[in-house]
Amino acid sequence: MRFRPAKAETDTEMATEKPTLAAPEEQVSREAEDVQSNPAPAEPVVENSVVAAPVAEPAAMLETVVETDPESSQIDFADEEAVLAAQQAGLEIEGVTAEEAEQLDVEVSVEEKFAGKSKEELLEQFDRMLAEQPVQAIRRDVEALKIAFYRLRRAEVETARRAFIDGGGSEEEFVPTVDGAEVRLKELFKEYRRRRDEFIANLEAEKEQNYRTKLAIIDELKELVDSDETLNHTFNKFRELQQRWKETGPVPLQQVKDLWETYNLHVENFYNFIKINKELRDLDLKKNYEQKVALCEAAEALALEPSIVEAFRKLQKLHDEWRETGPVANEYKEALWERFKAASARINKQHQEFFERLKQEQVKNLELKNELCERTEALSEQPYTSRKEWNKAGERLLEIQKMWRTIGFAPKKDNTRIYERFRAACDKFFEAKREFYAGVKTEMDHNLQLKTEICEAAEALQNSEEWKRATEELIALQARWKEIGAVSRRYSDQVWKRFRAACDKFFERKSRHFADVEGEHESNLRKKLALLDEMQAADVKEGGFDMIKDFQRRWSEIGFVPIKQKEAVQKRYKEAVDAMFGVSRGTERDRSMNRFKERLQTMKSSGDKRLRNERDRLYNKVRQMEQDIALLENNIGFFSKSKNAEAMVADIREKIEKAKRELRDTIEKVKMIDRRGAEEGAE
Repeated sequence: MRFRPAKAETDTEMATEKPTLAAPEEQVSREAEDVQSNPAPAEPVVENSVVAAPVAEPAAMLETVVETDPESSQIDFADEEAVLAAQQAGLEIEGVTAEEAEQLDVEVSVEEKFAGKSKEELLEQFDRMLAEQPVQAIRRDVEALKIAFYRLRRAEVETARRAFIDGGGSEEEFVPTVDGAEVRLKELFKEYRRRRDEFIANLEAEKEQNYRTKLAIIDELKELVDSDETLNHTFNKFRELQQRWKETGPVPLQQVKDLWETYNLHVENFYNFIKINKELRDLDLKKNYEQKVALCEAAEALALEPSIVEAFRKLQKLHDEWRETGPVANEYKEALWERFKAASARINKQHQEFFERLKQEQVKNLELKNELCERTEALSEQPYTSRKEWNKAGERLLEIQKMWRTIGFAPKKDNTRIYERFRAACDKFFEAKREFYAGVKTEMDHNLQLKTEICEAAEALQNSEEWKRATEELIALQARWKEIGAVSRRYSDQVWKRFRAACDKFFERKSRHFADVEGEHESNLRKKLALLDEMQAADVKEGGFDMIKDFQRRWSEIGFVPIKQKEAVQKRYKEAVDAMFGVSRGTERDRSMNRFKERLQTMKSSGDKRLRNERDRLYNKVRQMEQDIALLENNIGFFSKSKNAEAMVADIREKIEKAKRELRDTIEKVKMIDRRGAEEGAE
């Protein structure tokens, strides 16, 4: 429901048959002034009883991975901020003319005209309105267009402010850029205000002219009383003057009462002093009687009007018509007036009571809004330390904002102040929330960097064929991934899919590889079993060490066997080789010792010195071999502590056994030299 000031023409006492009765406007206008005139410009939309739905955050705030825009959870106060921004820009329209009030009374929503339009489209429409429509008919559209424009402008400024802060700037240092569209809007508004001022000035001049015209009509009425014209001519002239009076527009407000009283006086004089034919007079009085009865009935029917404000407005028009209607017979005059006055008094009383209730309601609204401000201020003072706590507090504040939107106006003198208090408390809360989430964002950015590095490491391993090492490293990367905190939901899926893709690629390659290797291992197993059978059947005494070396070469050329058979096959191979060496070593050792005995005989014939040199050489060889064996045994202790070193340990053990056999043979050779020397000494 909208309220407007009464028309300038009617905002005074109504001069009727009972000029002592105050006009309905005067009876309530002073008492309802704070409520009726220019209600709360700073908060015209917040007071609407319709609760706006909250704007949905990218996303609800999740405690784990999902981040939340702190602004997304609060009620949209764009209309209120747009009104305040327009006021700060100086785009206000002072007062309401009667013509504009007629337009404002039309209960049609104009906001949809400008929904979804850009600033440029709004400016084009403003330009067309100025060019195509009377200035007194577009006030409502201008007000709505202004709010629509500054709603868009405020959104742009807020976006720029956030970008400035996110870029490291201080909020106090932020200065919005000059908007060319806003400059154009101010120019158009200046032109609108100029035309409106011109219209009002012309309207006042017209009222002055109407005043002079009505004074001239009164003068003609005076002359008509003293006219010597015939009765019919005189009465027709009187009717003409009455019609001209009705057709003449409004006069200055301060002249209404005196002008009407003067006019009414001379109308009465005409009826009373002009000797009119009684039949004609009675006919005119009957017509006036019927008109005033109809006005009484219309006034009485206003009691059934749903809107008391609309009823009050219609009553003003009925009073205008009553004034324009001529007199009735004296016997009906008082009764009709009392009937009309009584109907007017009922509407006046209801109107006054309505505004009294409205004022009481506004006081109650102020109390409720003070309570909501206190609750909001309490929320903004709390030291929240987690996203969960901020989420719960944000939900409570959202409920408070919804409650605020359901509460009507506060008294005019308090309305802007209480709204600014509430808005300041909300801003304080959301600013603290933004600061908290700025820290969370920094942490998430760091986590993103760490996870990106893990992705790069995984991608470096995805094509590796070092299956064991790469597997271990990827498992370690997966463990690190779990230890790192959440990242922004904007990148969460992206970075996880990247890491998962690298891991999946490697393990799919590994699976395919070992599927192929398994078949190869079975083939190798069959080859090694066949070779073992061949080794067992071989004549080592005939083939000697060369045969054994050939078998060893052929064995090493055959690849891996299935892991389950590896140990058993390797054991059979070692036993077979040891047996072959055992057989070969016996025959080879005998041959070696016989060759050494022959060498001793040769060295003896060459002299004792050569024999002693040989003994020294062999003795030094024994010393060196003992050191080598000790080193190899030490290496076994070192390698046995390592994982997967079985093959290396086995090879070292084989070398040790071979060195010990060679050591025993060398010691035996030294003893043979010593025995030879002892035998020669005994001779």
